[in-house]
Amino acid sequence: MCSAKPKYMQVEDFVRNQIKSGLLEPGDRIPTEEELCDRFGFSRMTINKAIGNLASSGLIKRISGKGSFVSGRHVDNLINLNDSFTQGMERIGLKPGAKLLSYEVIQASVCPEKVRKDLILDNGDLVHHFVRLRTGDGTPFAINDTFISSRVVPAIDVSYLNGSLYEYLRSIGCPPGYMDLTISALLPDEMQKELLDAGDAAILCSSHVTYTDDSRMLPFEYTSTYYNGNMYTYRYHS
Repeated sequence: MCSAKPKYMQVEDFVRNQIKSGLLEPGDRIPTEEELCDRFGFSRMTINKAIGNLASSGLIKRISGKGSFVSGRHVDNLINLNDSFTQGMERIGLKPGAKLLSYEVIQASVCPEKVRKDLILDNGDLVHHFVRLRTGDGTPFAINDTFISSRVVPAIDVSYLNGSLYEYLRSIGCPPGYMDLTISALLPDEMQKELLDAGDAAILCSSHVTYTDDSRMLPFEYTSTYYNGNMYTYRYHS
């Protein structure tokens, strides 16, 4: 029986399944266009369209004169609200890393409305705002965009932001407590495309509000973490 899927999508599914199953690993060359033409009996134009779509999604990279290769490692991560990015990377056997891209102290009046609302900020309140690139074994996996209320954390030593934020917060007597998390899918902006090598692939956005681990239960941190959707999958077990 003929497949109801367009021919180019059949080729895309074949390559995706080869990668998902581990038959093709990061850095491996995928079958050439000629090999795929022979395997499926499709035209060169159809095969080229499939490979172009896979490259645009960020799943593979095309290198002129050499072929097409599987992009960086895909992470299948179990949602655990008690996990930081560092703990999540360590749990799946990757060495976590962080690179501070920007840091500033701003007034709450210029923060996004949702940040002001969720952190219960007055317009004149000061807020630490910083952006970090998060890595696993040196490979860029995510971008953290973080806002922290100075009411709870008056000062931050930025040298510690190239490591685990939560380890630093614990060291200064402000351990994170309860966390409220939401997950959504977005189209990447130009910075996200470049830093995550995401192409036109959808970005997985995980946003959370963290509360103080004491009787006050004050919301003090709002972080949006942007993942390359082709490299990262969230799972949840109840």
